Amino acid sequence: MFDEKEIVSKILRGDFRAFELLVGQYQKLVFFVVNRLVHHLQDKEDICQEVFIKVHLALPKFQFQSKLSTWIARIAYLTTVDHLKKSKTELLVDYPESIDNYHFTDDSPELELMKKDTAAYVNKLIEKMPLQYRTVLTLYHLNEFTCPEIEQITGIPEGTVKSHLFRARRILKEKIEHDLKN
Repeated sequence: MFDEKEIVSKILRGDFRAFELLVGQYQKLVFFVVNRLVHHLQDKEDICQEVFIKVHLALPKFQFQSKLSTWIARIAYLTTVDHLKKSKTELLVDYPESIDNYHFTDDSPELELMKKDTAAYVNKLIEKMPLQYRTVLTLYHLNEFTCPEIEQITGIPEGTVKSHLFRARRILKEKIEHDLKN
């Protein structure tokens, strides 16, 4: 069993093995958060490494006011958003309310093949969504965070998190229904 308080205590006393255990416990979480928001593999690896450096440096300030996983996910999210702002590869812009105004531009043969593999197809659709939607879908459905936890991680008010989830699901549903008809 992974005892957060014991691990943090050991890390603060300089136990490097304890930090390795922490990384092992949370590396998938960090990767899932970063992976959904960033597209380039090298950037993903660099950001994940930066997240754990920040975790190590900030650990003395962690007060257990939230779960350790929530705190680490917040660091991952903020580090990723900072990276995106610096590289300007993604813009945090408004997004259409309706599938009619939401364009998935890639109807290539590759996408057609993916449609046969439902999970890959849905992942590709999520990847093309605006940052806000990708973020809440990833944290809620893949990482199983609650809406209040997502608010803690992202700083997005809980009502907005719920609204983003609703809109993102509706867009996915409408796009899938549209593709099934064609």
